[in-house]
Amino acid sequence: MEFIFETNYDQKGVSAMAEALRKTIRKKKSKRTRISGWIIILLAILISIPAKGEEFVLEARMIITWIVVLIMVITLIFEDKINGYIAKKRMLTGMDKAKTTFKEENYIIETNIGKTEFYYENIKELAETEDYFVFVFDQSHAQIYAKKGIASGNIDDFRKFIIEKTEKKIQEIK
Repeated sequence: MEFIFETNYDQKGVSAMAEALRKTIRKKKSKRTRISGWIIILLAILISIPAKGEEFVLEARMIITWIVVLIMVITLIFEDKINGYIAKKRMLTGMDKAKTTFKEENYIIETNIGKTEFYYENIKELAETEDYFVFVFDQSHAQIYAKKGIASGNIDDFRKFIIEKTEKKIQEIK
């Protein structure tokens, strides 16, 4: 059986890829980082509160602290979108559209740059979002396949096929 996907690596797609990386292969490190970030934010807010009986004084260092807290909150909330934006900016021109043909032994990705052959055994993790299948290779490399972009085959058959070929479970990302 052969499956064909046509995928655009747009902001939505690369953000989904970043989220899948964070929630699969980077899960432990990400959790520690997020907990540490929120603790630092809480401590920064607590040191901004004047002690009982003290008058509130707005100083330059407090303004700087609040700016840093705001940046940290934004970063923690929009982490996947920020990482996706950076990944998209680092992509080579011509890699934003991909046509992938899945075959029994391997799969081939065609872009405006050329063709690349991949093997199922190199996939470390499988993930699925509402709109994409995500293949995770290592801490910073993944591929997405848009469900709406399936041109040959159907989603349920592809899901079974990729589980069989990789011998891995698909982690659902919500």
